[in-house]
Amino acid sequence: MKRIFLLAIMATITLSSCVSKKKYAELEAQQQETQDRLNSATVKLNACLEDKRVTTTKLESLEDQVSTLKNTNSALLNNQGDLATLSKKGAENLERSLESMKEKDLQIKTMRDAINKKDSVTLALVTSLKGALGNINDEDIQINVEKGVVFVSISDKLLFRSGSYQVSNRAKEVLGKVAKVVKDKKDFEFMVEGHTDTDPISNSCIQDNWDLSVKRATAIVRILQDDFNVDPARMTAAGRSQYIPVASNDTADGKAANRRTRIVVLPKLDQFYSMIEDGMKKATENSK
Repeated sequence: MKRIFLLAIMATITLSSCVSKKKYAELEAQQQETQDRLNSATVKLNACLEDKRVTTTKLESLEDQVSTLKNTNSALLNNQGDLATLSKKGAENLERSLESMKEKDLQIKTMRDAINKKDSVTLALVTSLKGALGNINDEDIQINVEKGVVFVSISDKLLFRSGSYQVSNRAKEVLGKVAKVVKDKKDFEFMVEGHTDTDPISNSCIQDNWDLSVKRATAIVRILQDDFNVDPARMTAAGRSQYIPVASNDTADGKAANRRTRIVVLPKLDQFYSMIEDGMKKATENSK
């Protein structure tokens, strides 16, 4: 009887020590799915930056064309004197030049309006986030903009215990404030990135820093979805492990800075470029 009792206790401890093989396989599959979504988000972000570069180049080209047309008109007026003395052919050329210049001016204005509107929405988002998180220590949370993309970086000590992916109650308060802002900004999607330092980790539930960073990102995403009703279709969970440090891992302070969760807020490019295309179409119609 005593032997049976001891065997039951050992079985209970074994079953509860960690996740089952089936659960671990599910976590590995979830990690692979997360990595695929990360790759997709990275491609989208790179496309965003490339499209912006192409748009800027096109804008500069249009401005050069307008400058050339203005110089052409000035030369025509200087060479032929008063408009009344222009030959019929010269007057027709000047009229066509003026029409072309007007159309390109409208196109430039449309592109500038679209870019300014996007920048205004981004600025409004940053202002809203800083207002919502204004009482948080600057060392624990940072908000900045790089190339039109908003980044919210939250320190590890504010979110998790060392080597854990269980979110603290204090972190939920911060995430609630972030969720309130992003839910109102329908023009944005965002990616939650987990980052670690270089200290290795391996135990029965966490395989390595890749595994830890992914689990932390998915933990944040679940809270945003389950506790604060953020649309899951707008979110991507991603683990970056130790490979994108912001400081040296040779010091304790540097490692602390590298242990962080970053929320990358991405504009919906389809809406932005649709706005440019609609504006171009209207500009062409109005110039006729």
